[in-house]
Amino acid sequence: MHWVKEQLKMISLFSQLSDEELDAIVHIATVRTYKPKTLAFMQGDPLDRVFFIARGTVKIYKTDVSGKEQIISILQEGDMFPHTGFFRRGTYPAHAEMMGETMLIIIPIEQFEQTLICYPQLCIKLFRIMGEKIIELQTRLEELVFHNTAEQLARLFIRLAKTNGVYVNGRYRLKAMLTTRELANMIGTARETVSRVLSQMKQQGVVTTDDDGYYIIDVDALIE
Repeated sequence: MHWVKEQLKMISLFSQLSDEELDAIVHIATVRTYKPKTLAFMQGDPLDRVFFIARGTVKIYKTDVSGKEQIISILQEGDMFPHTGFFRRGTYPAHAEMMGETMLIIIPIEQFEQTLICYPQLCIKLFRIMGEKIIELQTRLEELVFHNTAEQLARLFIRLAKTNGVYVNGRYRLKAMLTTRELANMIGTARETVSRVLSQMKQQGVVTTDDDGYYIIDVDALIE
């Protein structure tokens, strides 16, 4: 359990807690390793657990009645999900799929809620995280309304570079391997359109891929 405590310290929500407070959380937490493409939960399942990523990457997405996918976010080490549903009984608003082998720390939602009640500073941090997510969604909605596909894709790459990238030699290498379809699903447009814009970006050198297929992003060039 010492390892679990050390992992919890790496998560911003718990980083300021004392060892005694962390011990209380470790006591109610379990750890599970998931294989790629497996689901932690599906959209509509009863919301009964909250998850923290100890290692790996998780794709959060919704599907409509026709099966069309809309990617909400790509989460990585240190992130939690879901960000809604506390202090009410409900269902998961989206699917959570592993993008590679992933290790999650899992806490039952009712026990997590009791922990929030016991430690008000956690509530404040959680509200701050939820507020940031709301602002992010508002920004993405504005991008859909006011920007063309090329601008949306550029803004998406900038956002992914900051949240899922590793800075190497003046550029960002994304940790998650994303397909053209997944990029299209993140901005709500056709795969063919994204493929065409992506080809233009590669010709300009602002977006490239390494030998393993991971995107390399020149954020400064995209901003310009």
